Amino acid sequence: MRVRLLGIVLSLVALLVVGLGVPLALSVAQREQQFLFLDRLTDTSRYASLAQRPLLDQEAEALRDELISFRTTFDIDAVVFDRDRQPVASSNALGQGEPFQADQVTQELNNALGGKHPESASLLLPWNTDLLVIAEPVLVDGEVQGAVITRSPTGAARGRVVFWWSVILIGGILALGLAVLVALPLVGWTLRPVRRLDQATGSLVAAVMSGRPVPPVDDGHGPAELRHLSKSFDQMAASVSDTLAAQRAFVADASHQLRNPLTALRLRLSNLEGHVDEEEAEHHVAAMAETDRLNQIVDDLLAMARAEGMGGELVAVDVVATVSTRMTDWEAVADSRDVSLELSASADEVFATAAPRSVEAMLDALLDNALKFTAEGSSVTVGIAEDDTNVYISVRDHGPGLQPEELERATDRFWRSPAHQNIGGSGLGLAITRRLVERAGGEIGLDLPDDGDGGLRVTIQLPRA
Repeated sequence: MRVRLLGIVLSLVALLVVGLGVPLALSVAQREQQFLFLDRLTDTSRYASLAQRPLLDQEAEALRDELISFRTTFDIDAVVFDRDRQPVASSNALGQGEPFQADQVTQELNNALGGKHPESASLLLPWNTDLLVIAEPVLVDGEVQGAVITRSPTGAARGRVVFWWSVILIGGILALGLAVLVALPLVGWTLRPVRRLDQATGSLVAAVMSGRPVPPVDDGHGPAELRHLSKSFDQMAASVSDTLAAQRAFVADASHQLRNPLTALRLRLSNLEGHVDEEEAEHHVAAMAETDRLNQIVDDLLAMARAEGMGGELVAVDVVATVSTRMTDWEAVADSRDVSLELSASADEVFATAAPRSVEAMLDALLDNALKFTAEGSSVTVGIAEDDTNVYISVRDHGPGLQPEELERATDRFWRSPAHQNIGGSGLGLAITRRLVERAGGEIGLDLPDDGDGGLRVTIQLPRA
């Protein structure tokens, strides 16, 4: 946008410079042409007056010495013609040969012998090297007795035109340069709020979702209209941030408030054990299971609230060390389910960028899901790989997996596959993981391995530190 705005400003300045410079340049050329024409017309008219008596007395040769002196001094040819178009006096031999056979000279001579006075020639341009030819009739008592023709070089006049055109061109270039010097800070000042808005827009979602304060955009600089827009943006960002903060606080507070009633409810249901009729025992067991499920949902809601409100700057995390530690902690659960945990890493140390303690939370959610669905006697494999820009953490189980059309919905909150409704869980594990991955600027993907062993593979992509 800066380039476009600067281009518009410079285009307008260039049009203004051209609009003023071209007429001025043409005016300079017109002035020089008029000055040269009037000067040569004066000389030609003078010799026309001097030639009156010699032409009547047929002694025009008496003018030759003066014409030669005139040519020697000013380098201007002059020739006197009688009424029969014959040259009778000349500054040199120019009147005796081809030079005066040119169409322009012939036309001017015809006009002069016809009693017509010379008119201003066409505009004098630097690249026009034609000589200036002026023919003045010699009048005696109102009767044309002959004509005087002068032929003048225009080099000096064209040189002055070139000089003034150069001055105008340099002035135009300096004006453009000055316009650039003025336009650069002006455009920068004008667009500063726009740049800050662009930067703030890019970081708004990440800042608001992570719970970090959104830096204000309005810094008191720029046009009034853009400053008003910046203030409106700041108000909007603050409103969105407050709304999401209130939402997270509500989820956290509601989850905390639900803990005590759910704990009391489970305690009361436990106290009923052994005091329920055999016919109602099935319902008592189901009520206990639903209470456990509600407790799990409350725990997951708290984890989700913590994930969404996780602030702080991103840091470099040793993925291999972190994953190894968490797998060690999960070995007891895996052993109880007769499942083996396997780690495959491309290097001893692999560093990724993530929020503090977020990698542990991601792996806990993925391992919990994998161990929950993996069949006894199988394994859960955790792979760590990296390339030039990203680090990849994959958790692959050997459970029933998902249908291909279900992969995109698996990370939605509270979503569970219809085929897994009889397995405990709240449907928040992958949603929490996705939130933590997005907080770090990464991506999460699910796929079905094609090695024939079934199962599901969840891959986390994090920026490399």
